[in-house]
Amino acid sequence: MTDEKIKLPFYAQASLSFIGIIALFTILYVAKGILIPLVFAIIIAIVLHPVVNFFVEWKINRIVAIAITLLLTIIIIAAFGLLIYSQINRLSESLPALIEKFTEALNSAVIWASGYLDINSQKIFAWITETKGEIMNSSGAAIGKTLVSIGGILIALFLVPVYVFFILLYQPLIIDFIHKLFITNQQSKVNIIITRSKTVIQRYLVGLVMEAVIMAALNTTALLIIGIDYAFVLGILIALLNVIPYIGGIVGVALPVMIALATKSSAWYAVYVMVAYFVIQIIDNNFIVPLIVSSKVKINALFSLIVVFVGNALWGIPGMFLSIPILAIVKLILDNIEQLEPYGFLLGDTLPPLIKIKPIIKKIKKT
Repeated sequence: MTDEKIKLPFYAQASLSFIGIIALFTILYVAKGILIPLVFAIIIAIVLHPVVNFFVEWKINRIVAIAITLLLTIIIIAAFGLLIYSQINRLSESLPALIEKFTEALNSAVIWASGYLDINSQKIFAWITETKGEIMNSSGAAIGKTLVSIGGILIALFLVPVYVFFILLYQPLIIDFIHKLFITNQQSKVNIIITRSKTVIQRYLVGLVMEAVIMAALNTTALLIIGIDYAFVLGILIALLNVIPYIGGIVGVALPVMIALATKSSAWYAVYVMVAYFVIQIIDNNFIVPLIVSSKVKINALFSLIVVFVGNALWGIPGMFLSIPILAIVKLILDNIEQLEPYGFLLGDTLPPLIKIKPIIKKIKKT
């Protein structure tokens, strides 16, 4: 009896692929409590792996090297977190005054708009009051959800370092497992794919962290020069939101604009903030990203937007932050597997030359 490959018709292959995609997304959604800390841990482990290797090269035991690396990372993150917390605490103390000033600015804008656009201002105020009441009524449920989220975050904060430690410890075992999945004559190719992917992923993720640091410095400096309150915390928040393409940028610039409107007597400060943000984005897109973030990882705008919305639907805000790094890793793997290269090309931003239709039509007419 000869072994023959059964070739399924296209509709059967498409149906199986569709069912597989649905099953994958269902698993991602149902198991998000397990997967989100694990994915964060994998990304952090990839970034920290060169540091562990540096300590190992100095003849330090691997377990000790991992422990030192994790301890230094936790200290840096904790110091950064305390700094952010102090700034946010300062912002929260001034929040009632900011809300009052912002309400006054909003009322003035409504009165101006009603006179300029010939709209009844009472209707606008009534809509604002109604919307405010709905928000207040739903605040109880929101507080409950927030407490649950905080509980999940605390569990994740405990799990992520544990996951990172064991991923770094068992990294040789994981690599060996990947090798064993393939037959002997494919081992050299598998080794090339693993080496290339690991190197580029590390460069990309480290570059992403460096970009966030530089953007935080630029944003904070610009806001300090303009004279916007809470420049430090706003600069960092904008830099973190910048990881989320398009959506993050809009939300990021909205925060300092609202603070400027609420704390300054002139609306020109909000304009200065938008101009500064525009200039910084030009610097980021044309200089920082090409030079620091790996040039081998370029995701086109269409799939960037799609994956951000998918990440939000599956995993919420953590999914939005993780979506682009995960897509970049997937693209790197696709680019290094010959059979899957077309899919990696589809995710990239390299546009092929446009096909000229007129010469083709002339050739057809001649024949």
